Amino acid sequence: MNEPTVFVVDDDQAVARSLRWLIETVQLKVETFSSAQAFLDGYDASKPGCLVLDVRMPGMSGLELQERLAAQRIDMPIIFITGHGDVKMAVRAVMSGAFDFIEKPFNDQDLLDRIQKAIIFDARRRGRNTLRAQLLALFASLTPREREVLDLVLEGMSNKAIARSLGLSAKTVEVHRAKMMEKMQARSVADLVKMAMENQAMP
Repeated sequence: MNEPTVFVVDDDQAVARSLRWLIETVQLKVETFSSAQAFLDGYDASKPGCLVLDVRMPGMSGLELQERLAAQRIDMPIIFITGHGDVKMAVRAVMSGAFDFIEKPFNDQDLLDRIQKAIIFDARRRGRNTLRAQLLALFASLTPREREVLDLVLEGMSNKAIARSLGLSAKTVEVHRAKMMEKMQARSVADLVKMAMENQAMP
């Protein structure tokens, strides 16, 4: 997996350089952008990490960038950096899905702690999304009949009961069940139950 990157978007180049230096002291990769549009033009959504974003910028504001990312379904943790007068805006941003905000002047360690939490959050979310995609692919690999067998196995029915329910021979059910178990990469009914529960629990 790619190393996490902290993306810093701030039109004040002195601030951006200062943030880069600070974040690099804890051996994290940093990419800086002087505008929201420059970030949109250069960002690769496959890169894990978090976004440290100034609320007020000329052109596209930090809040507008947040809206753009949401519209493009880019779900990256955003930490807003805000001046005292922008706290209400930052709170609204958090209510709209931002990860956190920190007020200027901020404590360096406080910012680093929040960045680490955001990176952990992003890694967990990406892990869940990967698992979700894998589960969906497994379920999608089943034929309609195998899916029927799976559903009845999950209800706790025996092969004989499944055979009666579907109007098949017990031998045919055994074949479908074996293929279904192989495709689902399941060693037991317990594995199937866990997969089904994980699939239902994920958004």
